[in-house]
Amino acid sequence: MAWYPGAKKMELQPESDSQPAIRPTQFILHSIVAPWTPRRTYEYWRDSTNLESHFGLGYDGSLGQFIGTETRADATGAANRRADGSGAVSLESASNLQASDPWTDAQVESIIRLGVWLHEQHGIPLRICRTADDPGYGYHRLHTAWNPDAHSCPGPARVRQFHDVIFPGIVARATGATTNQEDDMPTPKDLWAYKNTEQGETSDAYAYLRNTKRKLDAVEDTVTDTAKDITALRSAVAELAQAVTALAKKVS
Repeated sequence: MAWYPGAKKMELQPESDSQPAIRPTQFILHSIVAPWTPRRTYEYWRDSTNLESHFGLGYDGSLGQFIGTETRADATGAANRRADGSGAVSLESASNLQASDPWTDAQVESIIRLGVWLHEQHGIPLRICRTADDPGYGYHRLHTAWNPDAHSCPGPARVRQFHDVIFPGIVARATGATTNQEDDMPTPKDLWAYKNTEQGETSDAYAYLRNTKRKLDAVEDTVTDTAKDITALRSAVAELAQAVTALAKKVS
């Protein structure tokens, strides 16, 4: 088993010795939906449940490790350990009670450092997991097999941070540059075909663009017709004003 030098060792027993070995191929992030320190997370795993994660992360960036990274931890559904012996390293992180807050700067830094160490220690590839079994980096709700209860862990704000800050930070720290592996990068076709299925969207990005163009064209036509009507109305009002003036002169 492997223990991360940047974390305080808080070994869970009997799980640390009794649970089967894994070959770590993934790093998956969670929010614990409580503002807990690593010590409080350890106590919860020890005293209140038969589940556990490899790591616990406090708001201040403090990190505890409960099980070696080459031993199974039960936090991520089917990713805990597969038939071929591969499995995920899991991290639970302090959050508010709604799991709606972003990771703090200190948490982000700790996650990036740990992510780099896992790449160097276990050879986890620098890519986002493309499927539930694909080696790489991810977060709990990324794949259904990891998240059979279909909750939003680690929360929308943290999902955005993962894509915008944390995963790019791991890649940059590990290599000095973003990944240039062609098969890991989305193609223009992939980008146009993107659907935000988590929000229930059924149309891809290109369909939205086409529909938006049609709507804009319709709005432009409406504005043009309205402008013509206004011009005609102004002309009619001017003619009416002239007629009223002429009538007033006759009456006087």
